Amino acid sequence: MTLSACGGSSPLSSDVTLHMVAADYGDTKTGNSSATYWKDLVNAFEAKNPHIKVDVQVLSWDVVDDQVASMVKKGDAPDIAQIGSYAAYAADDQLYSADQLFTVSEQADFISSMALAGSVDRVQYGLPWVSSSRMFFYNKTLFEQAGITKAPQTWADIEADAKLLKGQGVQDPYGLPLGTEEAQGEALMWMLGAEGGYTDSVGNYTFDSNANIDALTWVKTNLVDTGLVQPTDPATTNRRDIFDDFLAGKAGMIMGHPTLLAQAKAAKIDVGVVPLPGQDGPSTDTLGVADWMMAFKQNGNEAADGKFLQYVYQEQNTVKFLNEYGLLPVTTTASQVMRDDPKDKDLVQFLDLLPDAVFYPVDKTSWGPVSDRLKKTIGQAVHSDPKTVLSDLEIYAQQQDATSTS
Repeated sequence: MTLSACGGSSPLSSDVTLHMVAADYGDTKTGNSSATYWKDLVNAFEAKNPHIKVDVQVLSWDVVDDQVASMVKKGDAPDIAQIGSYAAYAADDQLYSADQLFTVSEQADFISSMALAGSVDRVQYGLPWVSSSRMFFYNKTLFEQAGITKAPQTWADIEADAKLLKGQGVQDPYGLPLGTEEAQGEALMWMLGAEGGYTDSVGNYTFDSNANIDALTWVKTNLVDTGLVQPTDPATTNRRDIFDDFLAGKAGMIMGHPTLLAQAKAAKIDVGVVPLPGQDGPSTDTLGVADWMMAFKQNGNEAADGKFLQYVYQEQNTVKFLNEYGLLPVTTTASQVMRDDPKDKDLVQFLDLLPDAVFYPVDKTSWGPVSDRLKKTIGQAVHSDPKTVLSDLEIYAQQQDATSTS
């Protein structure tokens, strides 16, 4: 790659040091911090680009978003950040657009659904870094013991199978995590099964749509009220707890992501994976999740930012990161590499879902506070009137939307 390849970049006139803040995907139990990946990548980049130095600060997910927000507020924005959201910075005109950082062909390499999720008013500012999609997991051994011969395709199948699993003494016939860790994901997957969702086709919030009310009412009535979920309160049960139960052979059915599939196989769980069951048949949609890269304009290092990001997104560099952490690619070229690699054959079914996956409305600056409220309150829909819970969320979301655009 040459420097002139950057979309709107001008040649470097002097040495530059870039400051990057990145999230840590590593596990303290295994010691595989992302700092090692970035150190190796930066060393290789600097060897080829002696006029650009890159200082990467790796922070835990618990603090990285707040830390970057604090830096920006103090007028000390990093040149590049790899964090959870970009929209507020794009709305304040603080980010370079993708076409300023990449060639046309490089920008076109981003998977279309994720490029769209990274765009505000049709201009892409959020650069997807890694992704995942969701599928329905079931324990084949527990199914066989309960006399269940095929995977569920509908909500009715889930209910019927959960009854059989409960009859066999399975602790979590269906694992329902609506605690604050990722309630927004679990709830949305049920809504998608009824062709609902958090927003409509033009981006307006639709929390209290009939489809969403129907979805959570069904979950409350047919799973929670009938005791077909885990013994802990779904409204306070986090995803990691349900995943732990599944890996321990205590959960019959849950919704999961690619990393869980590898963990389940390592734990010797005979796991089945199918598309999300829907109200009347397999759901045509699933949840897609992406983390984001962005380049801040404050320091005026557009050329160097582009040069480094073009290197970061070369397929061999991104695939190395994906393989380390069991995540999915965000570009078509990296996707093809994974498809062609026999060791990634289990990931192809997740990859196939990405182009049409439904992402959180991360392009909305109001999504941050709305997501926080959602995580804290939507679990109550299985204990009270789902319509009331969703209507309260809709009112709050519209208020936040009005505030963020005023």
